[in-house]
Amino acid sequence: MDMANQSTVSEFVLLGLSNSWELQMFFFMVFSLFYVATIVGNSLIVMTVIVDSHLHSPMYFLLTNLSIIDMSLASFATPKMITDYLTGHKTISFDGCITQIFFLHLFTGTEIILLMAMSFDRYVAICKPLRYASVISPQVCIAFVVTSWSVGVMHSMSQVIFALTLPFCGPNDVDSFFCDLPVVFQLACVDTYVLGFFMISTSGIIALSCFILLFNSYVIILVTIKNHSSRGSSKALSTCTAHFIVVFMFFGPCIFVYMWPLSSFLVDKILSVFYTIFTPIMNPVIYTLRNQEVKIAMRKLKNRLLNPNKATPLRYL
Repeated sequence: MDMANQSTVSEFVLLGLSNSWELQMFFFMVFSLFYVATIVGNSLIVMTVIVDSHLHSPMYFLLTNLSIIDMSLASFATPKMITDYLTGHKTISFDGCITQIFFLHLFTGTEIILLMAMSFDRYVAICKPLRYASVISPQVCIAFVVTSWSVGVMHSMSQVIFALTLPFCGPNDVDSFFCDLPVVFQLACVDTYVLGFFMISTSGIIALSCFILLFNSYVIILVTIKNHSSRGSSKALSTCTAHFIVVFMFFGPCIFVYMWPLSSFLVDKILSVFYTIFTPIMNPVIYTLRNQEVKIAMRKLKNRLLNPNKATPLRYL
């Protein structure tokens, strides 16, 4: 942290979403409910996949890892924001700010690669079904997850190293409820135009490029499904639709925030809430409401927990 010590700013003030006490109490209740629902919902998915042997497949293995990332993404800043609404203490140390930037880019970078892996899994399953077992093996799934976290670490380290080189010598008010480069770098004592170009050339373009690749892959998948009219195709369409909804809701705000780093703070705040609080809860909502296998497995898990001494077999439809 030697570079950090060169900055005269030792802490930042998180201005949050509003100065109104009434709105802060409203946000406190809403975000607390969303956070608890996110942790409980994603934990249920993880527990269900682990317990139910019918879900021991590559798709659900990747889904479990997505749930873990979503819980992590929801936890890097939301608990502090909720606590700040109660205590009124809205400052964060310089090191704490850098830590938030690190974990934000770690989890988002990891999720981007994992979503691409899930897209490839669906592509092989639907477009190359006879080769699925040989292509998507357990070793390949583990490689997907390891690669996702490795890319996430490398991406977040690049952002942190860049942030540590910035000189902060004046204002320290961060117009958001957590630290991220689009708002923090505008407090630096250097030309923000150059920094904005750096933001676009890294996070923005990477996110946009990955989204285009994912969009094209899902178009190919949907065209393949359209040419095969059957019950299995209907199930595949439902699964892919759920996947694409998650992809769109995650990438949309990220692309806007990082492709236009000098945009309105109000817009950035709304989008930041969207991909750090709302998107993580959509994973369990979408996958449990649209996936019959997960719903049946959760029902079995509930019956097992409520009636531990009674066997309650449920057949898959």
